[in-house]
Amino acid sequence: MTRWVILGLLLLLGLLQYRLWVGEGSIKELHALRAQIEEHRAELERLEARNLALAAEVEDLRTGVEAIEDRARSELGMIQRGEVFLQVIEKPEEEVGQ
Repeated sequence: MTRWVILGLLLLLGLLQYRLWVGEGSIKELHALRAQIEEHRAELERLEARNLALAAEVEDLRTGVEAIEDRARSELGMIQRGEVFLQVIEKPEEEVGQ
């Protein structure tokens, strides 16, 4: 009788160990989830930094004239009255050597 009890307890222990190491909610799965959490935290920090930079840029565009002028110059190619626009056209390297 005690042999069957010991055998049953060993079988139960084996099943519990299997579930602990391999089954659903196992230690392996726990480590994988922790790694995913760290990846998500790093991504979140990167996105938060990007959001802060964009918010600062929006605020600068709302309050500062210089930022608007800079954008108009670089993105739209605009110039102010009284300024002189100079465009330098360089020859391609093939023609330069000739």
